[in-house]
Amino acid sequence: MQEGAAHGALSQALQLAQLQALDRVMAIAAFEVDGTLCHANANYLKLMGLSAAQARGRCHSSFCTPALLGSDKYETIWSSLCAGHAYSGIVERLRSDGSSCWLEATYSPVLDAQGRVLQILKVATDITARHAREQAQQEHLRRLSLVADASDTAVLISDGASCILHVNGGFTRMFGWTTEEVAGRTPIALLAPQMSEEFVNIYRTELRAGRPVGREEIVVGKNGQRYWAKVISNPILDADGQWRYTVSMLTDITRSKMHEALQHRVLEAMARERPLAEVLEMVCQEVERIAPEVTASILEVDAQGLMHPLAGLSLPASYSQQLDGVAIGPQVGSCGTAAWRNAPVLVDDIAQDPLWSNYKHLILPLGYHACWSTPIRNSQGHPIGTFAFYYREPRTDASSAFHQQLVDACSHLCALALEREHARARIRQLAFYDGLTGLPNRSLLQAKADQAIASAARNDEQLAVLFIDLDRFKQVNDSLGHPAGDELLRNVASRVQQVLRGSDIAGRLSGDEFVAVLPQCDAEHVANTIERLQELLAAPLTIAETSLAVSASIGIAMFPADGRDMETLVHRADMAMYQAKSQGRGRFSFFSSEMNRLAQERLALETALRKALQEGGLRLHYQPQIDMASGQLYGVEALARWTHAELGEVSPARFIPLAEECGLIADLGRWALGEACRQLAQWRTQGLAVPAVSVNLSPSSFHNLDLPRMIADTLDRNALAPQDLTLELTESILLDTNPSTMKTIDEVHAHGVRLSMDDFGTGYSSLSYLRRLPVSELKLDRSFVADLEHDEAARALSSAILGIGKSLHLTVVAEGVETATQNVMLREQGYPVAQGFLFSRPLSPQDLEQWLIRRQAEAPALAPVAQL
Repeated sequence: MQEGAAHGALSQALQLAQLQALDRVMAIAAFEVDGTLCHANANYLKLMGLSAAQARGRCHSSFCTPALLGSDKYETIWSSLCAGHAYSGIVERLRSDGSSCWLEATYSPVLDAQGRVLQILKVATDITARHAREQAQQEHLRRLSLVADASDTAVLISDGASCILHVNGGFTRMFGWTTEEVAGRTPIALLAPQMSEEFVNIYRTELRAGRPVGREEIVVGKNGQRYWAKVISNPILDADGQWRYTVSMLTDITRSKMHEALQHRVLEAMARERPLAEVLEMVCQEVERIAPEVTASILEVDAQGLMHPLAGLSLPASYSQQLDGVAIGPQVGSCGTAAWRNAPVLVDDIAQDPLWSNYKHLILPLGYHACWSTPIRNSQGHPIGTFAFYYREPRTDASSAFHQQLVDACSHLCALALEREHARARIRQLAFYDGLTGLPNRSLLQAKADQAIASAARNDEQLAVLFIDLDRFKQVNDSLGHPAGDELLRNVASRVQQVLRGSDIAGRLSGDEFVAVLPQCDAEHVANTIERLQELLAAPLTIAETSLAVSASIGIAMFPADGRDMETLVHRADMAMYQAKSQGRGRFSFFSSEMNRLAQERLALETALRKALQEGGLRLHYQPQIDMASGQLYGVEALARWTHAELGEVSPARFIPLAEECGLIADLGRWALGEACRQLAQWRTQGLAVPAVSVNLSPSSFHNLDLPRMIADTLDRNALAPQDLTLELTESILLDTNPSTMKTIDEVHAHGVRLSMDDFGTGYSSLSYLRRLPVSELKLDRSFVADLEHDEAARALSSAILGIGKSLHLTVVAEGVETATQNVMLREQGYPVAQGFLFSRPLSPQDLEQWLIRRQAEAPALAPVAQL
């Protein structure tokens, strides 16, 4: 009995303490059922500007605005309260001086034992300042929208939940919706419902990180009209760096995009002398890709007025065969009539239109109900073919403009292809390729380069033009003869093509001069490409039983910095080439002095890195990894460091990517592995208890089938067991297609060496990959740890990754732990191992030895340290 009484007293004391705490921080008032104020705490009186005497007996309605009292809402809410129903919301109230304040309030009926309402208890928080800020933001957006309305660019503003807040006049004119019609809807679901959930997640992740997102996409308007739009979405962050709004701008690029998508492929196919049917099938396929609701067909009309199917793979072959040889006429379906009239013919209802009376039995069973055909005219304006769209569904006005643009973009291409077939002599005059090397000649190079430059200008991208001149080519011609010189040029052309990407363009100007155009390319990529080309050119070459050493002088001009048209860029690249040739054989030079300086600095840094690897100029630092439960050392991670005599401390973020690019990363990995094992053995000889060492290896290291043997030899040489070593892999290894990679990984694992997946959760993380890879450890990326304190999503993801690790029996290591709060949260989630600046920065071997000695001396205090 005494125990129960004590428990009750404790419960009452706790309740009283809670009420007192609530009274200190909240505004609290009580009202009779008739609305009379019967109690108000000090916070409420201060908030309303009243003394206790002034407040006594005041009616609740005296605190309300006239607008609220004049509506039915007030009576409805008060009646509901008197009926025993609570109410919560944001309300506007009047202070004693008549000014407004905004409250986040909860009204709770107080009931007696019989359930009758005795009083109405109000608990509120003053949010006046917050409300004022939100109103100011809304007004700011309104003013911005007035400016945006003057633009023809469609502007859309959405909030952090991706709900539309406002659209400008340009948006309404383009898509047909007003702000009122789309407010609260999701932009992607509204305009591009075909977008995948994966894209939507990536899109929102980029915005949340404060990065703009640009893309080109087909979008749909209110009435089904379609546009190809360039969309740029810019995130707006608040003072705390949180994503609050998104401003998206949509520009109609339908015409230019159609021309780009269609003309590039079709013109190249024609230039390469592809068969006519193949070229026209390409047109139909591209049209159906852009507009899946149509089936495209192209017919030729010969000199006798007979039709012959040329393209239309989506139509059954049996249907096309029945049209072969049919004469055009005034009532020969849509195509025969369009060619006869030399004018477009649109039939919305094949079943009822007399133009199809003799042919509808051929098409209706195939499910097509409408057909729009346009004549293809030659340069004299005579019909030489027809271009038709078949429709399974009724043709809508909304699609007309989009389809008309498709027709406009395709018709002249079809005419060009047909005229090429009709006039082979004319096509021969447009020979696009160099007969010796097979590369595009000056004409095609110019055409393709103009397209690439136009695309770069439209997308605000860089582009590089390389002018390549062989060194001492004249000596080859003079000493070995012109046939040998021709063979050399063919070999050089082949090697140039080997180092270029599919999107790059290469051509021969004349003699031993070549030009390459590299779209979407910055100075660093140019330097990498040239280094690979020079290396490939230097490979042994035997011509006319003579071994030749080939090199080239290369000049580079960059768009738009060095010129905005091909003529200017080639001229300046030529100037840069002469500058390179003046410096000796096998050199390259940028026209821009700044880019040239950066490229030369990068080359110098590469040379210094090679020398550092050869002469022992690199060193390793070690960062401790802590067992969260015991506070003991779990292991150390080896991290490369480089101090250069002239450059000073070179960041790993700079020299490790450089090592990847110039082929030194495998050598760097071998050095780090040997040095880390040597150091671990030395520590153990000194009596220092270091359980294991982790070493990062590049995916390219696993291309070497000899890697398992080399690791085994290194461990044996240092008297280490396989479990003393952990190899950390990056998630990019999941996309490595080299056939040796998985075999090497499996052999390393079979030897007993542990494998760890570094930076898990940020790259190509996949459960199916984890199932395939024999990893025993996951390392939670530091970005999740950094956001733990402020981002609920980061906490959820870190917990999920820990769950994945546990379910797969993997040790999960948290990286980048810097604060005590992060440490506590990770411990609470159950993380077994952590590393970061909270425990220790990466240390030199000597500093780590001192760190270990201090920890061993402080062993009794390790557990509390782990609980920081």
